[in-house]
Amino acid sequence: MQKKDSFKTISKNKKAYHDYFVEESMEAGIELCGTEVKSIRKGQVNLKDAWCGIDNGELQIRGMHISPYDHGNIFNQDPMRVRRLLMHKKEILRLFGLVKQNGYALIPLSIYLKGSLVKVQIGLCKGKKLYDKRADLAAKAAKRDMERAMKERNR
Repeated sequence: MQKKDSFKTISKNKKAYHDYFVEESMEAGIELCGTEVKSIRKGQVNLKDAWCGIDNGELQIRGMHISPYDHGNIFNQDPMRVRRLLMHKKEILRLFGLVKQNGYALIPLSIYLKGSLVKVQIGLCKGKKLYDKRADLAAKAAKRDMERAMKERNR
């Protein structure tokens, strides 16, 4: 039996960290149907082009692909369907205000198991410009070169 506090990361959205500055992140539950949980446990989920939106006071995730379960039946769901995220109403309204006023976007950063529950980490993100992406790559290259030089020096 798994502990309540155990985490198992299923999928990360690496593209989100490349395309956006993550200002804040929060956890949300996700409403799934039947065999989708089994597919997620097998790791058959893709967050690459996923994004979150607020419709009629409900937080929804769009563009997330969950492959149909291999041993499923006629009750398998559409892989690209819109799924509802579970958060408190006050949190949703606060996010709605930030997204509308300040030009932020809600991007799913990762999906993981917390005990027996499937959770999604959502980031309040601001888009990067091309020169920001270049600066990040240059900083990573400089850090990598410095680490290499330190290893060479210690030999």
